[in-house]
Amino acid sequence: MPDIDIDFADRSKVLDIIKHVPATIDKSKKHNTGVYCHEIPLNPLTHMASIDYKEAERRGYFKIDFLNVNMYQGIGNEEHLIDLMNREPLWDLLEQDDFSNLLFHVNGHGSILRTMKPTSISQLAAVLAMIRPAKRHLVGKDWDTVMKEVWTKPDSDEYFFKKSHATAYAMAIVVQMNLICEGISYEFS
Repeated sequence: MPDIDIDFADRSKVLDIIKHVPATIDKSKKHNTGVYCHEIPLNPLTHMASIDYKEAERRGYFKIDFLNVNMYQGIGNEEHLIDLMNREPLWDLLEQDDFSNLLFHVNGHGSILRTMKPTSISQLAAVLAMIRPAKRHLVGKDWDTVMKEVWTKPDSDEYFFKKSHATAYAMAIVVQMNLICEGISYEFS
């Protein structure tokens, strides 16, 4: 079953206008981001899915994760977003904890960023994968070795990032890096 995440500046604005059922974990705890936009057995007391999201997937129900990504609030329009995506970031800033700790998904992982020194979206995506347990053993290896192994599905049940997710998040981090630099530049102009 595919795994779909959709990023929003404010997910509640979308959830307020579409019919959906919140997904559950262990049948009782609300899933942080997952919703069903189709019919699914509903707990009438909680108004959430009555079956756990993993069991729901086994039964063929399709969960979509609606994610809040606050950095999108700083983007003026589509043209601005495309400019931020296409602008080469200052990759060396990833080695500065004060800067990298401002970024989602890599905050708190300065040592991995300093070890690997990513200089492209594909390398940053690989770093995002290496932050997860299943690929942590690749930290410190050369980029050729990393790129040969980082996207292979692990034999264990350890958590890992798929290439599509990691690449999308790497692109979002580049946008966030450029937004921060744009803001700093604006403050000093």
